Amino acid sequence: MSLNLTEPEILPPGVEPADAVKPRFGGAGGTFSDENLDLLSRVLDTWFQIPGTSIRFGVDGIIGFIPGVGDLLAGLASTIIVLAAFFRGVPLITISRMVANLAIEVGIGAVPVLGNLFDIAWRANRRNFHLLERSLEAPRRDTWKDWIFMVLLGLGIVAMMMLPFLLLLWLGGSLLRGLHAPGW
Repeated sequence: MSLNLTEPEILPPGVEPADAVKPRFGGAGGTFSDENLDLLSRVLDTWFQIPGTSIRFGVDGIIGFIPGVGDLLAGLASTIIVLAAFFRGVPLITISRMVANLAIEVGIGAVPVLGNLFDIAWRANRRNFHLLERSLEAPRRDTWKDWIFMVLLGLGIVAMMMLPFLLLLWLGGSLLRGLHAPGW
């Protein structure tokens, strides 16, 4: 008997395939439909287009120009996609990657004007929606790309944390060498 792998598997009602994504909290993520999340990510990142160009931006890029609270409000709106992914059972490594995308956008977006331009180019909401889609569609939902992204992000954060320490060491060494210079 040979298996025909081209025919779909038909399951009896109420039976889910073994690799199906299981929602957290008893399906509380059902209110976050793909259509609504796709629309939200488009409104936040690509809703408007500059005429005569291929440059698109969304409400996120506009709100960011409000001093002080703009990036915070845009970041809060962006968390809806991450929360939906969590409730729908997306693996935690993918959730971590989504949070990292959001943190990069909000962190760099806090820089006046240049940060807003970065928000327009980075499009964290579209990235996160595509991560959500990919995770729900693929049988193996966390990929080596997710892990490499998180490792590189972690190394970058460690390097940024070490930078002030290395600068202090360099300055301290320069001062000590200056004190022992001939002629003092």
